[in-house]
Amino acid sequence: MLTYNLTPHHSEPLYQQLYLALKNDITSVKLLGHEKLPSKRKLAKHLGVSVTTVDTAYQQLIAEGYLYSKPNSGFFISDIQHLLTSTDTPIRPVFHKTTSPVMDNTLLVPAKPYQHQQDFPFSVWSKLLKQVLNQESHKLLEPAPSGGVLELKEAIAQHLYDFRGMLVSPEQIIIGAGTEYLYSLISQLFGSKHHIAVEDPSYSRIAKVYNSHQIPLSHLPIIPSGIDLADLEHSRADILHLSPSHQFPTGQVLPVNKRYQLLGWASQADNRYIIEDDYDSEFRFKHRPIPSLKEIDQSNKVIYMNTFSRSLLTTLRIAYMILPPKLLTDFHDKLGFYSPTVSNLEQYTLARFISQGYFERHLNRMRLKYQKKLDCCHQTIKKSPLKDKIVIKEDHSGLHFILAIATELDENVLIDNCHHYGILLSPLSEFAHNKTSVPENHFVIQYANMTSEEFGRLVTILEKVL
Repeated sequence: MLTYNLTPHHSEPLYQQLYLALKNDITSVKLLGHEKLPSKRKLAKHLGVSVTTVDTAYQQLIAEGYLYSKPNSGFFISDIQHLLTSTDTPIRPVFHKTTSPVMDNTLLVPAKPYQHQQDFPFSVWSKLLKQVLNQESHKLLEPAPSGGVLELKEAIAQHLYDFRGMLVSPEQIIIGAGTEYLYSLISQLFGSKHHIAVEDPSYSRIAKVYNSHQIPLSHLPIIPSGIDLADLEHSRADILHLSPSHQFPTGQVLPVNKRYQLLGWASQADNRYIIEDDYDSEFRFKHRPIPSLKEIDQSNKVIYMNTFSRSLLTTLRIAYMILPPKLLTDFHDKLGFYSPTVSNLEQYTLARFISQGYFERHLNRMRLKYQKKLDCCHQTIKKSPLKDKIVIKEDHSGLHFILAIATELDENVLIDNCHHYGILLSPLSEFAHNKTSVPENHFVIQYANMTSEEFGRLVTILEKVL
Protein backbone atom coordinates (compact mmCIF):
# COMPACT_ATOMS: atom_id res chain seq x y z
CA MET A 1 0.00 0.00 0.00
CA LEU A 2 1.29 3.47 -0.89
CA THR A 3 2.22 5.51 2.18
CA TYR A 4 2.78 9.26 2.19
CA ASN A 5 3.15 11.75 5.03
CA LEU A 6 0.40 14.31 4.40
CA THR A 7 0.20 17.42 6.58
CA PRO A 8 -3.36 18.77 7.21
CA HIS A 9 -2.28 22.33 8.13
CA HIS A 10 0.39 22.73 5.46
CA SER A 11 0.19 25.70 3.10
CA GLU A 12 -0.55 23.20 0.30
CA PRO A 13 -3.93 21.39 0.40
CA LEU A 14 -3.93 17.66 1.09
CA TYR A 15 -4.95 16.77 -2.47
CA GLN A 16 -2.01 18.75 -3.85
CA GLN A 17 0.43 17.07 -1.46
CA LEU A 18 -0.84 13.65 -2.57
CA TYR A 19 -0.75 14.71 -6.23
CA LEU A 20 2.90 15.81 -5.91
CA ALA A 21 3.89 12.64 -4.04
CA LEU A 22 2.32 10.36 -6.65
CA LYS A 23 3.71 12.39 -9.53
CA ASN A 24 7.20 12.23 -8.02
CA ASP A 25 6.97 8.43 -7.65
CA ILE A 26 5.84 8.12 -11.28
CA THR A 27 8.55 10.39 -12.74
CA SER A 28 11.25 8.76 -10.60
CA VAL A 29 10.07 5.31 -11.84
CA LYS A 30 9.15 4.10 -8.35
CA LEU A 31 5.75 3.35 -9.86
CA LEU A 32 5.90 1.50 -13.18
CA GLY A 33 3.76 1.77 -16.28
CA HIS A 34 0.42 -0.07 -16.17
CA GLU A 35 0.82 -0.70 -12.43
CA LYS A 36 -2.55 -0.59 -10.68
CA LEU A 37 -3.10 1.96 -7.91
CA PRO A 38 -5.18 1.32 -4.77
CA SER A 39 -8.85 2.23 -4.99
CA LYS A 40 -9.83 5.70 -3.82
CA ARG A 41 -11.49 4.37 -0.69
CA LYS A 42 -8.66 2.03 0.27
CA LEU A 43 -6.00 4.70 -0.16
CA ALA A 44 -8.12 7.29 1.67
CA LYS A 45 -8.59 4.95 4.62
CA HIS A 46 -4.89 4.05 4.65
CA LEU A 47 -3.74 7.69 4.60
CA GLY A 48 -6.45 8.94 6.96
CA VAL A 49 -7.89 11.45 4.47
CA SER A 50 -11.21 11.81 2.70
CA VAL A 51 -12.05 10.00 -0.52
CA THR A 52 -12.46 13.43 -2.09
CA THR A 53 -8.79 14.20 -1.42
CA VAL A 54 -7.66 11.02 -3.21
CA ASP A 55 -10.15 11.48 -6.06
CA THR A 56 -9.04 15.07 -6.70
CA ALA A 57 -5.37 14.01 -6.82
CA TYR A 58 -6.16 11.08 -9.14
CA GLN A 59 -8.26 13.25 -11.48
CA GLN A 60 -5.49 15.85 -11.77
CA LEU A 61 -2.95 13.13 -12.63
CA ILE A 62 -5.35 11.72 -15.24
CA ALA A 63 -5.79 15.19 -16.72
CA GLU A 64 -2.01 15.54 -17.01
CA GLY A 65 -1.55 12.05 -18.48
CA TYR A 66 0.22 10.37 -15.59
CA LEU A 67 -2.70 8.02 -14.87
CA TYR A 68 -5.48 6.38 -16.83
CA SER A 69 -8.62 4.63 -15.64
CA LYS A 70 -10.50 1.57 -16.82
CA PRO A 71 -14.24 1.22 -16.19
CA ASN A 72 -14.91 -1.16 -13.31
CA SER A 73 -11.17 -1.89 -13.02
CA GLY A 74 -9.58 1.10 -11.34
CA PHE A 75 -6.65 3.47 -11.87
CA PHE A 76 -3.35 2.63 -13.55
CA ILE A 77 0.05 4.26 -14.14
CA SER A 78 0.54 5.53 -17.69
CA ASP A 79 3.48 3.97 -19.51
CA ILE A 80 5.49 7.18 -19.90
CA GLN A 81 8.82 6.31 -18.27
CA HIS A 82 10.57 6.02 -21.63
CA LEU A 83 9.47 9.57 -22.42
CA LEU A 84 10.99 11.10 -19.29
CA THR A 85 14.29 12.97 -19.43
CA SER A 86 16.52 13.20 -16.39
CA THR A 87 16.91 16.58 -14.75
CA ASP A 88 18.55 17.81 -11.58
CA THR A 89 15.96 20.54 -11.15
CA PRO A 90 12.61 19.43 -9.75
CA ILE A 91 9.59 21.00 -11.44
CA ARG A 92 7.01 22.33 -9.03
CA PRO A 93 3.51 22.70 -10.52
CA VAL A 94 1.55 25.82 -9.64
CA PHE A 95 -2.22 25.61 -9.33
CA HIS A 96 -3.76 28.82 -10.59
CA LYS A 97 -7.25 29.73 -9.46
CA THR A 98 -8.67 29.21 -12.97
CA THR A 99 -7.09 25.76 -13.39
CA SER A 100 -7.24 24.35 -9.87
CA PRO A 101 -8.78 20.88 -9.67
CA VAL A 102 -11.11 22.16 -6.94
CA MET A 103 -14.38 23.46 -8.35
CA ASP A 104 -14.54 27.22 -8.89
CA ASN A 105 -17.74 27.52 -6.86
CA THR A 106 -16.54 25.37 -3.97
CA LEU A 107 -17.23 26.76 -0.53
CA LEU A 108 -14.41 25.71 1.77
CA VAL A 109 -16.04 25.49 5.20
CA PRO A 110 -13.09 26.83 7.15
CA ALA A 111 -11.33 24.87 9.87
CA LYS A 112 -8.49 27.38 10.18
CA PRO A 113 -8.84 30.88 11.55
CA TYR A 114 -8.51 34.11 9.68
CA GLN A 115 -10.24 37.46 9.81
CA HIS A 116 -11.72 39.54 7.05
CA GLN A 117 -9.76 42.68 6.31
CA GLN A 118 -12.58 45.02 7.29
CA ASP A 119 -12.52 43.68 10.86
CA PHE A 120 -9.08 45.05 11.62
CA PRO A 121 -8.85 48.77 12.57
CA PHE A 122 -6.20 49.65 9.99
CA SER A 123 -6.74 53.39 10.35
CA VAL A 124 -6.02 53.27 14.09
CA TRP A 125 -3.04 51.00 13.60
CA SER A 126 -1.65 53.30 10.91
CA LYS A 127 -2.05 56.34 13.18
CA LEU A 128 -0.24 54.69 16.06
CA LEU A 129 2.49 53.37 13.79
CA LYS A 130 3.18 56.89 12.52
CA GLN A 131 3.28 58.15 16.11
CA VAL A 132 5.89 55.55 16.98
CA LEU A 133 7.97 56.46 13.93
CA ASN A 134 7.84 60.15 14.81
CA GLN A 135 8.15 59.96 18.59
CA GLU A 136 10.12 56.79 19.27
CA SER A 137 12.60 56.76 16.40
CA HIS A 138 15.58 56.52 18.78
CA LYS A 139 14.08 53.39 20.40
CA LEU A 140 13.53 51.77 17.03
CA LEU A 141 17.28 51.84 16.42
CA GLU A 142 18.10 50.16 19.73
CA PRO A 143 18.30 46.36 19.86
CA ALA A 144 15.40 44.97 21.89
CA PRO A 145 15.88 42.27 24.53
CA SER A 146 15.21 38.74 23.31
CA GLY A 147 12.06 38.61 25.46
CA GLY A 148 10.53 41.76 23.96
CA VAL A 149 10.36 45.49 24.70
CA LEU A 150 9.29 46.51 28.19
CA GLU A 151 6.46 48.83 27.01
CA LEU A 152 4.62 45.97 25.30
CA LYS A 153 5.15 43.60 28.22
CA GLU A 154 3.78 46.22 30.62
CA ALA A 155 0.74 46.77 28.39
CA ILE A 156 0.06 43.01 28.22
CA ALA A 157 0.44 42.64 32.00
CA GLN A 158 -2.08 45.43 32.58
CA HIS A 159 -4.51 43.93 30.06
CA LEU A 160 -4.30 40.52 31.74
CA TYR A 161 -5.00 42.09 35.12
CA ASP A 162 -8.00 44.05 33.78
CA PHE A 163 -9.45 41.21 31.70
CA ARG A 164 -8.39 38.08 33.58
CA GLY A 165 -7.60 39.34 37.06
CA MET A 166 -4.16 37.88 36.49
CA LEU A 167 -1.31 39.51 38.41
CA VAL A 168 2.00 38.94 36.63
CA SER A 169 5.29 40.78 36.45
CA PRO A 170 6.10 42.22 32.99
CA GLU A 171 9.56 40.63 33.28
CA GLN A 172 7.92 37.18 33.18
CA ILE A 173 6.44 37.85 29.72
CA ILE A 174 8.30 36.62 26.63
CA ILE A 175 7.26 38.02 23.22
CA GLY A 176 7.61 35.89 20.08
CA ALA A 177 6.55 35.71 16.45
CA GLY A 178 3.61 33.32 16.82
CA THR A 179 2.84 30.45 19.15
CA GLU A 180 4.74 27.91 17.03
CA TYR A 181 7.92 29.90 17.73
CA LEU A 182 7.13 29.88 21.44
CA TYR A 183 6.52 26.09 21.32
CA SER A 184 10.00 25.82 19.82
CA LEU A 185 11.51 27.92 22.62
CA ILE A 186 9.82 25.74 25.23
CA SER A 187 11.17 22.64 23.48
CA GLN A 188 14.69 24.02 23.67
CA LEU A 189 14.20 25.17 27.24
CA PHE A 190 13.16 21.72 28.49
CA GLY A 191 15.08 19.53 26.08
CA SER A 192 14.51 15.90 25.11
CA LYS A 193 14.93 14.65 28.68
CA HIS A 194 11.34 15.76 29.33
CA HIS A 195 8.18 13.99 28.20
CA ILE A 196 5.24 16.09 26.97
CA ALA A 197 1.58 15.07 26.85
CA VAL A 198 -0.85 16.76 24.44
CA GLU A 199 -4.60 16.51 24.00
CA ASP A 200 -6.09 14.26 21.34
CA PRO A 201 -7.56 15.67 19.17
CA SER A 202 -5.65 18.93 19.12
CA TYR A 203 -4.00 21.58 16.96
CA SER A 204 -1.60 19.39 14.97
CA ARG A 205 1.28 21.87 14.81
CA ILE A 206 1.80 21.53 18.56
CA ALA A 207 2.86 17.90 18.22
CA LYS A 208 4.85 18.62 15.06
CA VAL A 209 6.97 21.26 16.79
CA TYR A 210 7.70 18.98 19.74
CA ASN A 211 8.45 16.05 17.42
CA SER A 212 10.86 18.21 15.44
CA HIS A 213 12.85 18.70 18.64
CA GLN A 214 12.87 14.93 19.37
CA ILE A 215 10.84 15.35 22.55
CA PRO A 216 8.98 12.20 23.69
CA LEU A 217 5.26 12.78 23.17
CA SER A 218 2.02 11.21 24.38
CA HIS A 219 -1.43 11.86 22.88
CA LEU A 220 -4.07 11.67 25.62
CA PRO A 221 -7.73 11.27 24.62
CA ILE A 222 -10.20 13.91 25.76
CA ILE A 223 -13.18 12.67 27.75
CA PRO A 224 -16.20 14.90 28.58
CA SER A 225 -14.37 16.28 31.62
CA GLY A 226 -11.05 16.74 29.83
CA ILE A 227 -7.90 14.64 30.06
CA ASP A 228 -8.20 11.68 32.41
CA LEU A 229 -5.78 11.99 35.33
CA ALA A 230 -5.09 8.26 35.28
CA ASP A 231 -4.09 8.47 31.59
CA LEU A 232 -1.79 11.37 32.41
CA GLU A 233 -0.10 9.45 35.23
CA HIS A 234 0.20 6.33 33.07
CA SER A 235 1.87 8.31 30.25
CA ARG A 236 4.74 9.25 32.61
CA ALA A 237 4.73 12.74 31.05
CA ASP A 238 6.12 15.55 33.18
CA ILE A 239 4.75 18.39 31.03
CA LEU A 240 1.11 18.75 29.96
CA HIS A 241 0.10 21.02 27.06
CA LEU A 242 -3.60 21.86 26.95
CA SER A 243 -6.19 24.55 26.11
CA PRO A 244 -8.54 24.57 29.11
CA SER A 245 -10.61 27.65 28.24
CA HIS A 246 -11.69 26.49 24.76
CA GLN A 247 -10.09 23.28 23.60
CA PHE A 248 -9.27 23.02 19.92
CA PRO A 249 -10.97 21.49 18.07
CA THR A 250 -13.62 20.02 20.41
CA GLY A 251 -14.49 23.40 21.98
CA GLN A 252 -14.73 21.89 25.47
CA VAL A 253 -14.14 24.02 28.56
CA LEU A 254 -12.22 22.29 31.33
CA PRO A 255 -14.24 22.20 34.58
CA VAL A 256 -12.81 24.00 37.58
CA ASN A 257 -12.45 20.80 39.65
CA LYS A 258 -10.36 19.20 36.91
CA ARG A 259 -8.21 22.35 36.76
CA TYR A 260 -7.35 21.97 40.43
CA GLN A 261 -6.66 18.26 39.96
CA LEU A 262 -4.18 19.00 37.17
CA LEU A 263 -2.50 21.72 39.22
CA GLY A 264 -2.21 19.19 42.04
CA TRP A 265 -0.57 16.73 39.64
CA ALA A 266 1.94 19.39 38.55
CA SER A 267 2.82 20.32 42.14
CA GLN A 268 3.82 16.75 43.03
CA ALA A 269 7.22 16.92 41.30
CA ASP A 270 9.77 19.65 40.67
CA ASN A 271 10.08 18.85 36.96
CA ARG A 272 6.32 18.94 36.22
CA TYR A 273 4.74 21.89 34.42
CA ILE A 274 1.52 22.75 32.58
CA ILE A 275 1.49 24.75 29.35
CA GLU A 276 -1.82 26.64 29.22
CA ASP A 277 -2.65 27.70 25.67
CA ASP A 278 -5.33 30.40 26.06
CA TYR A 279 -5.50 31.13 22.33
CA ASP A 280 -9.00 32.71 22.01
CA SER A 281 -10.10 33.33 25.59
CA GLU A 282 -11.08 36.94 24.78
CA PHE A 283 -14.21 35.69 23.03
CA ARG A 284 -16.69 34.26 25.51
CA PHE A 285 -20.44 34.69 25.03
CA LYS A 286 -22.07 32.88 27.95
CA HIS A 287 -21.31 33.67 31.58
CA ARG A 288 -18.00 34.98 32.88
CA PRO A 289 -14.75 33.27 31.92
CA ILE A 290 -13.71 30.37 34.12
CA PRO A 291 -10.49 31.31 35.95
CA SER A 292 -7.41 30.35 33.98
CA LEU A 293 -4.98 27.82 35.38
CA LYS A 294 -2.47 30.63 35.74
CA GLU A 295 -4.87 32.60 37.95
CA ILE A 296 -5.34 29.78 40.46
CA ASP A 297 -1.82 28.38 40.29
CA GLN A 298 -0.21 28.61 43.74
CA SER A 299 2.93 26.62 42.94
CA ASN A 300 4.29 28.50 39.89
CA LYS A 301 3.75 25.48 37.68
CA VAL A 302 1.86 27.07 34.76
CA ILE A 303 3.36 28.45 31.56
CA TYR A 304 0.64 30.72 30.19
CA MET A 305 0.51 31.36 26.44
CA ASN A 306 -1.66 33.54 24.21
CA THR A 307 -1.62 35.18 20.79
CA PHE A 308 -2.95 38.29 19.06
CA SER A 309 -3.57 36.35 15.84
CA ARG A 310 -7.16 35.52 16.81
CA SER A 311 -8.10 38.81 18.43
CA LEU A 312 -6.49 41.17 15.90
CA LEU A 313 -5.13 39.78 12.66
CA THR A 314 -3.89 36.32 11.73
CA THR A 315 -0.90 37.71 9.87
CA LEU A 316 0.11 39.83 12.85
CA ARG A 317 2.58 37.27 14.15
CA ILE A 318 2.80 38.39 17.78
CA ALA A 319 2.29 35.99 20.67
CA TYR A 320 3.51 35.83 24.25
CA MET A 321 4.08 33.43 27.11
CA ILE A 322 4.42 33.95 30.86
CA LEU A 323 7.15 31.90 32.49
CA PRO A 324 7.29 30.96 36.19
CA PRO A 325 10.23 32.67 37.96
CA LYS A 326 12.40 29.52 38.04
CA LEU A 327 11.96 28.89 34.31
CA LEU A 328 12.52 32.57 33.56
CA THR A 329 16.02 32.31 35.01
CA ASP A 330 16.68 29.16 32.95
CA PHE A 331 15.33 30.90 29.84
CA HIS A 332 17.74 33.84 30.11
CA ASP A 333 20.65 31.50 30.86
CA LYS A 334 19.97 29.11 27.97
CA LEU A 335 18.11 31.13 25.35
CA GLY A 336 18.79 34.78 26.17
CA PHE A 337 21.18 35.00 23.22
CA TYR A 338 18.28 34.88 20.73
CA SER A 339 17.50 38.10 18.88
CA PRO A 340 13.86 39.28 19.07
CA THR A 341 11.63 37.82 16.37
CA VAL A 342 9.09 40.68 16.37
CA SER A 343 10.23 44.08 15.10
CA ASN A 344 10.50 46.99 17.52
CA LEU A 345 8.10 48.98 15.35
CA GLU A 346 5.33 46.38 15.72
CA GLN A 347 5.95 45.94 19.43
CA TYR A 348 5.78 49.65 20.26
CA THR A 349 2.71 50.06 18.03
CA LEU A 350 0.88 47.17 19.71
CA ALA A 351 1.86 48.53 23.13
CA ARG A 352 0.10 51.81 22.34
CA PHE A 353 -2.86 49.99 20.79
CA ILE A 354 -3.41 48.14 24.08
CA SER A 355 -2.54 50.85 26.59
CA GLN A 356 -4.67 53.54 24.87
CA GLY A 357 -7.80 51.38 25.01
CA TYR A 358 -8.10 50.52 21.32
CA PHE A 359 -7.63 46.80 21.93
CA GLU A 360 -10.48 46.61 24.46
CA ARG A 361 -12.82 48.57 22.19
CA HIS A 362 -11.92 46.28 19.27
CA LEU A 363 -12.63 43.19 21.37
CA ASN A 364 -16.01 44.56 22.46
CA ARG A 365 -16.95 45.29 18.87
CA MET A 366 -15.89 41.85 17.67
CA ARG A 367 -17.70 40.06 20.49
CA LEU A 368 -20.95 41.69 19.41
CA LYS A 369 -20.30 40.81 15.79
CA TYR A 370 -19.49 37.17 16.54
CA GLN A 371 -22.46 36.83 18.89
CA LYS A 372 -24.74 38.00 16.08
CA LYS A 373 -23.14 35.49 13.72
CA LEU A 374 -23.71 32.70 16.22
CA ASP A 375 -27.34 33.71 16.69
CA CYS A 376 -27.79 33.73 12.91
CA CYS A 377 -26.34 30.21 12.64
CA HIS A 378 -28.75 28.96 15.31
CA GLN A 379 -31.73 30.62 13.62
CA THR A 380 -30.77 29.13 10.25
CA ILE A 381 -30.80 25.64 11.72
CA LYS A 382 -34.01 26.30 13.68
CA LYS A 383 -35.81 27.21 10.43
CA SER A 384 -34.38 24.24 8.54
CA PRO A 385 -36.11 20.87 8.03
CA LEU A 386 -32.91 19.44 9.54
CA LYS A 387 -33.41 21.08 12.92
CA ASP A 388 -33.68 17.65 14.54
CA LYS A 389 -30.67 16.23 12.70
CA ILE A 390 -27.97 18.89 13.02
CA VAL A 391 -26.90 20.66 16.16
CA ILE A 392 -24.27 23.24 17.08
CA LYS A 393 -22.07 22.16 19.98
CA GLU A 394 -19.56 24.01 22.15
CA ASP A 395 -20.43 27.53 21.01
CA HIS A 396 -20.14 29.26 24.39
CA SER A 397 -16.76 30.77 23.58
CA GLY A 398 -14.13 31.08 20.89
CA LEU A 399 -14.39 31.48 17.15
CA HIS A 400 -15.33 27.96 16.13
CA PHE A 401 -17.95 25.37 17.01
CA ILE A 402 -18.68 21.73 16.28
CA LEU A 403 -21.50 20.93 13.87
CA ALA A 404 -22.82 17.47 14.78
CA ILE A 405 -24.89 15.70 12.12
CA ALA A 406 -27.16 12.80 13.07
CA THR A 407 -26.98 10.41 10.13
CA GLU A 408 -26.11 6.81 9.40
CA LEU A 409 -24.04 7.89 6.41
CA ASP A 410 -20.34 7.07 6.63
CA GLU A 411 -18.36 10.23 7.35
CA ASN A 412 -16.31 9.98 4.13
CA VAL A 413 -19.49 9.41 2.12
CA LEU A 414 -21.06 12.50 3.68
CA ILE A 415 -17.95 14.55 2.89
CA ASP A 416 -17.93 13.26 -0.69
CA ASN A 417 -21.62 14.01 -1.19
CA CYS A 418 -21.20 17.52 0.15
CA HIS A 419 -18.20 18.05 -2.12
CA HIS A 420 -20.37 17.07 -5.05
CA TYR A 421 -22.50 20.13 -4.27
CA GLY A 422 -19.46 22.37 -3.78
CA ILE A 423 -18.97 22.11 0.00
CA LEU A 424 -15.69 21.01 1.62
CA LEU A 425 -16.05 19.99 5.26
CA SER A 426 -13.34 19.49 7.91
CA PRO A 427 -14.17 16.51 10.17
CA LEU A 428 -13.12 16.37 13.80
CA SER A 429 -11.15 13.23 12.94
CA GLU A 430 -8.83 15.33 10.79
CA PHE A 431 -7.27 16.71 13.99
CA ALA A 432 -7.08 13.43 15.90
CA HIS A 433 -3.98 11.30 16.39
CA ASN A 434 -6.22 8.33 17.13
CA LYS A 435 -9.01 8.60 14.54
CA THR A 436 -11.25 6.21 16.47
CA SER A 437 -11.23 8.42 19.57
CA VAL A 438 -13.57 11.05 18.11
CA PRO A 439 -17.24 10.75 17.07
CA GLU A 440 -18.10 10.50 13.39
CA ASN A 441 -19.90 13.23 11.45
CA HIS A 442 -18.72 16.01 13.76
CA PHE A 443 -17.28 18.92 11.80
CA VAL A 444 -15.17 21.93 12.79
CA ILE A 445 -16.74 25.21 11.69
CA GLN A 446 -14.80 28.47 12.01
CA TYR A 447 -18.03 30.46 11.95
CA ALA A 448 -16.21 33.79 12.35
CA ASN A 449 -14.98 33.40 8.77
CA MET A 450 -18.40 32.71 7.27
CA THR A 451 -21.16 35.03 6.14
CA SER A 452 -24.77 34.22 7.00
CA GLU A 453 -25.34 33.43 3.32
CA GLU A 454 -22.50 30.91 3.32
CA PHE A 455 -23.78 29.15 6.42
CA GLY A 456 -27.27 29.13 4.89
CA ARG A 457 -25.83 27.53 1.78
CA LEU A 458 -24.14 24.88 3.92
CA VAL A 459 -27.42 23.98 5.64
CA THR A 460 -29.26 23.90 2.29
CA ILE A 461 -26.69 21.50 0.85
CA LEU A 462 -26.96 19.30 3.93
CA GLU A 463 -30.73 19.16 3.37
CA LYS A 464 -30.10 17.76 -0.12
CA VAL A 465 -27.42 15.32 1.02
CA LEU A 466 -29.36 13.95 4.00
